Amino acid sequence: MSVVTLVGNPRSGSRTHEAAVRAAGTLAGRIGHDGPGEVVDLSALAPLLLAPGASAGVEVALEQITEARVLIVASPVYKGSYTGLLKAFLDRLPGGALAGTVALPLLVLGDARHSLAVEVHLRPLLVELGAAVPTPGLALLESQLADLDAHLGPWADRVAPQTAALLAERSVAR
Repeated sequence: MSVVTLVGNPRSGSRTHEAAVRAAGTLAGRIGHDGPGEVVDLSALAPLLLAPGASAGVEVALEQITEARVLIVASPVYKGSYTGLLKAFLDRLPGGALAGTVALPLLVLGDARHSLAVEVHLRPLLVELGAAVPTPGLALLESQLADLDAHLGPWADRVAPQTAALLAERSVAR
């Protein structure tokens, strides 16, 4: 089983990156995946996403996420939603490209007023791409990042049974 983390923060080494990788690791442990997960960090691909023509790096990244069984999709909240960088990347996928994938949205928020963005903005995009998206997505306030484990554990405990059930269901369907 492959667990892939997609980070849509335009800054390399961001807090979003750290939170997403740790969320993926926490969830992976709960669903019995012990191998290291892959990370697609869009900050490294940003110059290539809007360039004309195909890019091998972008194509490899698209392949990684479409082959994932579990996909953590993370972004900071900019202007009340996920980043344009994440949208530009995911727009390269046709509808249904994430069929067979269990995707979990994660947003890092500066203000609690944006906490619904994970469910209202990012979840529908992932569903449009064909992913199964267990409830709830993870909305982390920047102030919660200092004690990340206290927030990741309860979230993973809630979504791990749904994730495992969806993985089992999709394995049978294959």
